[in-house]
Amino acid sequence: MQYRILGKTGLEVSILGFGASPLGNVFDPVDEKEGISAVHYALDQGVNFFDVSPFYGLTLAESRLGKALEGKRKDIILASKCGRYDLQDFDFSRKRILKSIDESLTRLKTDYLDLFQLHDIEFVDKRIILEEAIPAIQEVVASGKARFWGITGLPVRYLAQIARETNPDTVLSWGHYNLLEDEINDELVPLSQEMGFGLMNAAPLMQRILSDGSLPPWHRSPDEVKAMQPILLELCKSYGVRLSDVALRYAMDHELIATTIVGMCELDVVKQNVAALDFEIPSELLEKIETLLAPVKNRMWFEGKEENNI
Repeated sequence: MQYRILGKTGLEVSILGFGASPLGNVFDPVDEKEGISAVHYALDQGVNFFDVSPFYGLTLAESRLGKALEGKRKDIILASKCGRYDLQDFDFSRKRILKSIDESLTRLKTDYLDLFQLHDIEFVDKRIILEEAIPAIQEVVASGKARFWGITGLPVRYLAQIARETNPDTVLSWGHYNLLEDEINDELVPLSQEMGFGLMNAAPLMQRILSDGSLPPWHRSPDEVKAMQPILLELCKSYGVRLSDVALRYAMDHELIATTIVGMCELDVVKQNVAALDFEIPSELLEKIETLLAPVKNRMWFEGKEENNI
């Protein structure tokens, strides 16, 4: 396993991060024992960064991850979030954030988080984030219930704007560095180097488009982007490799991104993802993929308030 420093936190995180959202049945129903075995296998292979949220499975993912990590807390870097609790349930008030940390700690069976993050900040007014949420999350850090704090979201330019104004310890961007998207490089990557915050990337498989998994019905990519999946699968098959291995290795190779968080919860999938650490993408294949995807590159959808999608 390779590790990188998570910006000014000084934490050494595995370049493969364990995204625990699937433990909450976000994609498909998951057997709890299988999920716990998957977590243990990841730990045994050197994965030390685990990211979760009360939103995932409406607290189910946190509860299951807490069970899986019981007795193993000292071996991991644990991150959770606050502010988003359901598809349309956002509450970034001081009262809710201070309550949220205690609820998450209980479910995760620990007395502190390494990283506490504001979840999907683009869905509420900027004023709420600046005037209430960030002072509250900083209060949590001051209390010792979290070591560091960060922001997460989809619009990369808005994340950069908020980072400039608030100086977070970390920024988690999802969906903006993978074979289909590279907008993280425009502003967030150089800003992370300038300001020193730890930069994390999630969704390297673009919610299954860049894998052989069936796409969830709620997937919001344009149809022409979704239509690339079978074409890419066939191309990778002709080279005797898996599309997901190519996509994951591609994302993890970005040296200025500390960790690439991929959702996983089945033992076979975790084994496959870990194996991708030793995988090398055939250069000819990568060139063909990039040519194929050029017409649909950076076709990201928008989420949150319109004024926050700058």
